[in-house]
Amino acid sequence: MPLYDALALLLVLAAAFAYFNHRWLKMPPAIGLMVLGLLTSLSLVGLARLGVQPVLDLAQIVGKIDFNALVMQVMLGFLLFAGSIHVDTGRLGKLGWSVGTLALVGTLLSTALVGGAMYYLLPLLGLPTSLGYCLVFGALISPTDPVAVLSILTKARLNKNLETKIVGESLFNDGVGVVLFVVLLEIAQLGPREVTLTHALAVFAQEALGGMALGAALGLGTAWLLRAVDNYQVEVLLTLAVVAGGTALARHLHTSGPLAMVVAGLLVGHFSRSGAVFSPESRSYVDKFWELVDEVLNAVLFVLVGLEALVLPITGRIMGAGVVAIAVVLAARLVAVSSSLAILKSSKLFRPSQHGVAVLTWGGLRGGLSVALALGLPDSAPRELLVGITYVIVVFSIIGQGLTIGPLVRRLGVGNASSDAVPTRATAAP
Repeated sequence: MPLYDALALLLVLAAAFAYFNHRWLKMPPAIGLMVLGLLTSLSLVGLARLGVQPVLDLAQIVGKIDFNALVMQVMLGFLLFAGSIHVDTGRLGKLGWSVGTLALVGTLLSTALVGGAMYYLLPLLGLPTSLGYCLVFGALISPTDPVAVLSILTKARLNKNLETKIVGESLFNDGVGVVLFVVLLEIAQLGPREVTLTHALAVFAQEALGGMALGAALGLGTAWLLRAVDNYQVEVLLTLAVVAGGTALARHLHTSGPLAMVVAGLLVGHFSRSGAVFSPESRSYVDKFWELVDEVLNAVLFVLVGLEALVLPITGRIMGAGVVAIAVVLAARLVAVSSSLAILKSSKLFRPSQHGVAVLTWGGLRGGLSVALALGLPDSAPRELLVGITYVIVVFSIIGQGLTIGPLVRRLGVGNASSDAVPTRATAAP
């Protein structure tokens, strides 16, 4: 099927589902779109088993969509830039140590815990998997998904400090997770003796540090260009160019495109709010443009995640493994968050906030990023198993956690009206 027809199908379905959800379901947009996409897929699966030819043709169309390439190489950069350009960089700077520790230490620890637990649990379910690929699974499922977090959590009326921590962590830990995924996949394929610690650290530096350096250069360069014009059409085009061109450049330089877009978006957003880049009129146009891009791409992404159920071979045994993995991932997230906050607490720069661990744990949503990484696994890996488990976790995370994070926030009393932290010297409480 031509690329245009596939994109047209996704946009039509996204528009139809968005209309239906807005008129009748009244769910948060990301959740409603995914629920409708999932229900549609499950209905079509039943019709496909009855041999309905149009449904079989549709399944072939969905199966030919390269989800990994579409998300990782096209959509993710635009979504991350759109999300980060609206982040309060002043508040994020005050919470920098919390965000950085959660993104780095939390992701590393969660990867190890999830990988180790699944290595021992999968054989009990009749699905033995090597430790290498269990750790690969830990790497792809541990990062909280920036798209899911930005589209769901920011509408939960969470206290601004906690919201900034979770959103900030999700924007940065995907870069850590992707680097871990690349290194651990290489180790799983070649063997631990073929990949040295020096090589792994070099890959991390090139991907993560190189990505942030590229993003800083792009963000500062774009801000410098924007200062010289006061025309919103040109300014919108420049921001589009930095995302499209920057993502392509990051791929050629073998650095992290997502991290580059996060840093570039944060810098452009920071200078726009300071009044040094945009006039009030231009800022309004640029903000609304990127809000619209964010909403449209989110709609397409979550519809596509829902439709993936039409082509994924999820058996009863894989479903059971997915349910077990949900508990493992949540437990690992709890330990990772608690440990990260314990490290921060030892610095004596803050006093911890009440209920912070509970909200940070339950608010760590997984989404399309994890599915994209899983679908990018080679055929030599236990691909069907890991993709199926990942999909079960993502569906639970977006629907189960996404629908309950708002009630949890209200029950714990950590909404906008309350304060979750007592700031001290360098930062606020996590």
